[in-house]
Amino acid sequence: MSPFEASRRLNELEWIDGAIFANIWGMNAIVRIDPNSGVVTGVIDLRGLLPKEDFTEGKTNVLNGIAYDAKAKRLFVTGKNWPKLFEIELVERTQG
Repeated sequence: MSPFEASRRLNELEWIDGAIFANIWGMNAIVRIDPNSGVVTGVIDLRGLLPKEDFTEGKTNVLNGIAYDAKAKRLFVTGKNWPKLFEIELVERTQG
């Protein structure tokens, strides 16, 4: 997917500690965007977050919900017709 196509599919934006977080519709991923430059500064890969046994054919859909509790610094995600809400912790990962 080209960066342009990905930008057209940004969905469910959330402001978190000075950055914009948005999921890309149709993918189980969230991008972190620098609000000053518009550059994607990180990707959160959430493939496999919802266990296969929680999918219902024709009903369960993709990731599309992000919520941030700024006071407690907690990040929650869910998906279209997902039966669960997940609290996730972001951990910096270096490439190598």
